Amino acid sequence: MEIFIILLVIVIVIILPSIKIVPQSKAYVIERLGSYLTTWHNGLHFKIPFIDRVANVVVLKEMVRDFAPQPVITKDNVTMQIDTVVYFQITDPKLYTYGVEYPISAIESLTATTLRNIIGELELDQTLTSRDIINTKMRAILDEATDAWGIKVNRVEVKNILPPRDIQDAMEKQMRAERERREKILQAEGEKKSSVLIAEGEKESAILRAEAEKEAEIKRAEGEAEALLKIKTAEAEGIRLLREAHADEAVLQLKSYETLSKMADGIATKIILPAELSNVATFGTVLQETLKNEPKVKPPKPPKEMKGPRE
Repeated sequence: MEIFIILLVIVIVIILPSIKIVPQSKAYVIERLGSYLTTWHNGLHFKIPFIDRVANVVVLKEMVRDFAPQPVITKDNVTMQIDTVVYFQITDPKLYTYGVEYPISAIESLTATTLRNIIGELELDQTLTSRDIINTKMRAILDEATDAWGIKVNRVEVKNILPPRDIQDAMEKQMRAERERREKILQAEGEKKSSVLIAEGEKESAILRAEAEKEAEIKRAEGEAEALLKIKTAEAEGIRLLREAHADEAVLQLKSYETLSKMADGIATKIILPAELSNVATFGTVLQETLKNEPKVKPPKPPKEMKGPRE
C-alpha cells in the first residue's frame, strides 16, 4: 500500500507536468540540458523530467504594435512627431527565441531609426503627401532586417504626422487662401460660361428670326406669283373662250366699254372718247397701254367729269 502511494505521488508530481498539450497558433521551444532541442507545434508532447524544459512559448498569430510618436527632422529642417503601427508575425520560433533579446523593443528601435532616415530625405510637403512611399520603404527595410530574428513584417503604417503648431497655422492659412482662390476661379468661369451661353442664345435667336423672315418673304412672293399666275391663266382662259365662242363685233365693243370703265376708275381725270364708237375697242386698248407707263401717283381726287365730243 505504501509503495502504491509513493508511485502515485511520483506520477502526480513528476510525470504529469512532463505531459504537454500545445494549442493551435502556438509553438514551444524545447531545450535539453541548456541546448536547443526542438520546437513543438500543436498536439500532445512529452518531455523528459529534469532534462528537458520549455524555453519559450511563441505565439504564431499576426501581432500589432503601436509605437509612440518619434521626433524626426525633415530635409528642410522641420521637426515633427510621427507615430507608426507595425504588423508582424513570428515565422521561426527558434530564431525568435535565440536571435535577439527583447524582439519587440528591437523592432521599435529599428522602426524609429528607419523612419528618421526616410524622413530626412524628404521635405515637409513631400512628407505630408507621401505616406504610401514611407510605408513601403519602411516595410521593406524592417522585413529584411528582422529575417534574422524569425519575424516577418507584413505591414507598416504611418499613423499620425504632427508638425509644429506654427507650421500647422501657416498650412491652415495657405489652405484657406487656396480655397478662396479656387472659389474665385470657379465664380469667374461660371460667369464666363453664362455670358457665352447668353450670347450664343441671342445669336441663335437672331438667326432663327432672320430665317423666319426669309421664309415668310419667300412664301409671300410665292403666293403673289401664284395669284398673278392664276389671274393671267383666267384672262387667257377668258380670251380662249371668246375665241372658241366666235364672239362678234358687238361683244368686242362691249368688252371695250368695260375696259373703258375700268380706266375711268384709275388715275385719269379726263377721258377723250373717239368720234366713232366703233373704234372704242382699238382706242381703249391703246389708251390702257399708255396709262400703264405713267407713274402711279395718286393726285387729289377732283369731282369726276366726263368731257368729250358728242355725236
